[in-house]
Amino acid sequence: MFTLVRRRVRTAALALSAVAALAFGGTAATAATGAAAAPAPAKQGPTSVAYVEVNNNSMRNVGKYTLANGGGNVFDVAVVFAANINYDTGTKAAYLHFNENVQRVLDNAATEIRPLQQKGIKVVLSVLGNHEGAGFANFPSQQAASAFAKQLSDTVAKYGLDGIDFDDEYADYGNNGTGQPNDSSFVHLVTALRENMPDKIISLYNIGPAASRLSYGGVDISSKFDYAWNPYYGTWQVPRVALPKSKLSPAAVEIGRTSQSTAADLARRTVSEGYGVYLTYNLDGADRSADVSAFTRELYGSDAVYTP
Repeated sequence: MFTLVRRRVRTAALALSAVAALAFGGTAATAATGAAAAPAPAKQGPTSVAYVEVNNNSMRNVGKYTLANGGGNVFDVAVVFAANINYDTGTKAAYLHFNENVQRVLDNAATEIRPLQQKGIKVVLSVLGNHEGAGFANFPSQQAASAFAKQLSDTVAKYGLDGIDFDDEYADYGNNGTGQPNDSSFVHLVTALRENMPDKIISLYNIGPAASRLSYGGVDISSKFDYAWNPYYGTWQVPRVALPKSKLSPAAVEIGRTSQSTAADLARRTVSEGYGVYLTYNLDGADRSADVSAFTRELYGSDAVYTP
C-alpha cells in the first residue's frame, strides 16, 4: 500500500532551547582537514538522493554505499533534514533555526559533511516550517524574502555546504499573526537565493503553498531549481515544475518502509521513461544494502555494497 502521508519527525521536536536569529559575518567555510580523498569512480544513470533525519542518524551513512560493479557512490546528493524557518514575534521576521542535532552536524562538518564531499557527494541543507506561521510563501515584501535568502546563502558559505532544499510543510501559515501565502513571496525568495549562490544547488520538495506559486510578475522561477521531486513515498508523481526530465524525480521511496518490489518498479520506470533523479528518504545506520540494491539494480545494473 502506498505511503501517501509523510512520516517525517518534525525537526524541532528534539530541540532543547530556542536559537536566536542568526547573525552571519561572511565566515569562510571550515576547511577539510588532511588530504582530500579521491572521489569514487563515476557511474552512469540517474542522480540518487538520500534524505537523512539527523535527529536520529548520521550523515556519514550516505557514504557507506557503493556499487558492486565499478565502485561508484550509490548516492549523489545527501540532504541534511532539517533546519527550520522560525518566526520572531518581537521583530516580526522569519529567521533560520537549527535544533541541537542540525547544529551538531554543522559544527562537526569535518566529520559529518567533508567525508561525503571528498567522495564526490553533494551535501545540501533542507529547510522546513516549524508551526510558527513563518513559511516560504508568506514573506510580506521582497526585502523580507531577500533577508531570509541571505541567511540561507550565508549558512551555505559558512559551513561549506552545496546548497539548499525547500520543503514547505508545517509552516502553519497565520500563526503568530503572520500572513497567508501570497503569490510573490517564494518567487522573491528563490530569485534572491539564486543570485546569492549562482553555482550551488537549489532543490524543491514539491509540496505546500510555495510549490504552487512559482510565477509572479512575469518571473517564473522553475528554471532556478536544480532538482524537484515527488514528496509522497512509495508513489510515482511527476512534479509540475518546468524542468527537463533530467532534473525531476517522479519516484520517491522511504528506505525500510517502501517495499523492495515497489522501489524496484519505481526505479525501472525512472529509467524507462527517461527521468534523471531518484529520491530516497530516511537512510539510517543499519545495513540497508538489500533495500538499496532493489533500486540500484534497476538504475545502474549493479547491487549495492554496504561498508560499515
